[in-house]
Amino acid sequence: MKQTKRQWSCVLAVSVPGIYLLSLLLFPLTSQAETQTEKTKGLQIAQNAVEEETENGQDVLTVGIGGAPPFLIREGEEYQGIVPDLWEQMALINDFEYELVLQTKTQAALNAVNAGELDILIGPFSISSERLEEVNFTQPFFVSSVGVLLPRNPPTLWSRVKPFFTNAALSSVAALLVCLFLVGNGMWLAERKENPEQFSREYLPGIGNGMWFALVTLTTVGYGDRAPATPLGRVIAGIWMLISLITVSSLIGGLASAFTLALSEIPTAQITRPADLRGTRMAVVRGSTGEIWATEYQVRVLKYAQLEDAIARVLAGQADGVIFDRPVLEYYLAQHPDVELRLADFTLSSENLGFVIPYNSPLRKQLNLTLVRLKEDGTIQTISDRWLQGINFPTPAKESLPIKPD
Repeated sequence: MKQTKRQWSCVLAVSVPGIYLLSLLLFPLTSQAETQTEKTKGLQIAQNAVEEETENGQDVLTVGIGGAPPFLIREGEEYQGIVPDLWEQMALINDFEYELVLQTKTQAALNAVNAGELDILIGPFSISSERLEEVNFTQPFFVSSVGVLLPRNPPTLWSRVKPFFTNAALSSVAALLVCLFLVGNGMWLAERKENPEQFSREYLPGIGNGMWFALVTLTTVGYGDRAPATPLGRVIAGIWMLISLITVSSLIGGLASAFTLALSEIPTAQITRPADLRGTRMAVVRGSTGEIWATEYQVRVLKYAQLEDAIARVLAGQADGVIFDRPVLEYYLAQHPDVELRLADFTLSSENLGFVIPYNSPLRKQLNLTLVRLKEDGTIQTISDRWLQGINFPTPAKESLPIKPD
């Protein structure tokens, strides 16, 4: 028994250190295997991500869109016009995936591009030195101009004299005549017996003499051909003088103001050249280039939020014309052939329209190359002619694109 215990003690003494040494040898191999497994899983995940990105294609572009007809026409959730048609061709050529974001304010849209919120801003945006300080532009896709929308018929004789018969002018004249009539009656009653040489005893001639006296006193001319001789007549004359200084002067001022306002609404002569714009009443859309050129030609600028409001003022005779982008005005006339308006034969300026992109945009070269090619093959000209002539050709059915409000 003692020998058996001694044998087991020897076995344990030899086995325990051996097991310990064996574990030290096997542990690094196990750790390396687990690490290798984790690395393999990581590589597989990365590879799957690359494959998924390859399958899905490039990133979805955030594209802002803005403008007015015929460049942009919004009908529900669909966009039509020159800009949507052109962008659809560009996206098809370059296999772009994009999401449209409606932009209603030009400066806010430019700020969004500058802040990196938009990858590109499409629309009829004028390329100017001021804007180039903030953002970059593509090649111009359209050469626009600033035009003038005028009434179709020149002003008539009645349109020139009509302002003199406004309620304000007529009421002022009537009030003045009533004052002269009352003073004339008072002077006749006071002077007809004691001073018949200057104020006739008969009613109509006497009232005429009294009104003439009131009129010359009112105008401070004082011919001296008639003067009150009685104390009552002198009192009436003195009161009338004071009233003339205080009340009637205000009445005359109101009458003058009424005539001034009436005269300001008289239509101007026919406008045939830019120089004829000076001093005219021109309606503009607030913030547009038309406002800048209206100021340049020293017109009386009437600012409105929408083009429709500006045109309505011309139709109502409250403005002599509208200064705005000529293509937009052409499109309006094409859509409203019966309206009594026409485009002037001259333009005020020309300007290049392009799409807005951030500085150092990776899309710049690609977009410019596409625009040049579409110019060369006549695609841009075809699209422009289609919409500027007011002819709506049917477009192929396309999947409705997501639209986010500005």
